[in-house]
Amino acid sequence: MSRESLKNISRIVVKLGTGVLTDAKKRPDLAQMKQLVSQMAALRKEGKEVVLVTSGAVGAGMGVLGFDKRPAELAEQQACAAVGQSRLMATYEQLFGEFGIAVAQVLLTHDDLQHHDRHLNARNTLVTLLKHGVIPIINENDAVSFTELKFGDNDKLSALVAALLPADLLVILTTVDGVIENFGTPGAKIISVIEKIDSALEKQAGGTTSVTAIGGMTSKVQAAKIAVRSGIPVVIAPGGKQTVLSEILRGEDQGTLFVARKIRLSSRKRWIAFFHSPHGTLYVDDGCKQALREEGCSLLPPGLKKCEGHFSAGEVVRVCDLNGTEFARGISFFHSDSLKNGDLPRTEVIHRDNLVIL
Repeated sequence: MSRESLKNISRIVVKLGTGVLTDAKKRPDLAQMKQLVSQMAALRKEGKEVVLVTSGAVGAGMGVLGFDKRPAELAEQQACAAVGQSRLMATYEQLFGEFGIAVAQVLLTHDDLQHHDRHLNARNTLVTLLKHGVIPIINENDAVSFTELKFGDNDKLSALVAALLPADLLVILTTVDGVIENFGTPGAKIISVIEKIDSALEKQAGGTTSVTAIGGMTSKVQAAKIAVRSGIPVVIAPGGKQTVLSEILRGEDQGTLFVARKIRLSSRKRWIAFFHSPHGTLYVDDGCKQALREEGCSLLPPGLKKCEGHFSAGEVVRVCDLNGTEFARGISFFHSDSLKNGDLPRTEVIHRDNLVIL
């Protein structure tokens, strides 16, 4: 894949982070929001389908409620989100309305995307909105969700939305110019193209010192892992540049491009791999690992060496090698107690149709 191929995309997910959207007082930066909306409106007028995943609700509410930094207590975070979300949407509706574009608010939790029927319903809703020329504006339902606020971030949400649709491209706009090699040294430079996300790259990605945001580059790289494994390219680029989206879609060298896997996962396998919190872990020997990864086999009882956690039949589990490295996820055919007791017939622990190599 090259940047040239980005000229042909038709459905794009754009993620805007808190740092891009708010000013020094943690309030929405209207001038910045206007230029970003103008860019997305231009894409919509060109016939592109645009989905916006936006942060900024907690940040917008912080200014109203008088917080100087992101509150640590969950109830305070939720109060900020409740105040800020309505203000954020009102601003988007006004700005997109100036271009004659309708928008729709979609608030999601991980439970919405994990439950299979709700997962399909969310996708159908988004696709229908796009069909009618509406730009869905998506945020986590921070005012009521617990796990997402404590552990999650909108970088991951944007990757899950891209995988849900699926999209042709995910663009994460941030306050930096891309993934930077040798950050903080005289030899620092932007990495133009990343073909493989390895442990060395993950160590390079730093966190964030922003008082309104969570995640930083680490969460963006983790989001990119989800998208590229799903077969969707990702670009991390500067949100302050007024022509950034058009440059990306003209194939210009803007930001950092993460190259997608050549083979896109099926909808069901994307759902298994990325939309669950695994309930347990299965450890397999090297022979089993090779058979799963290279030969497309099912996971059979002889290759299973250890089972951790408590889960029911039909729940998603991690599959790790004996070093503890996760390399697959799948739906277990057995309850964890049955696997721990080892009293199994010679049948699949995880059928290959329910197994995803990461």
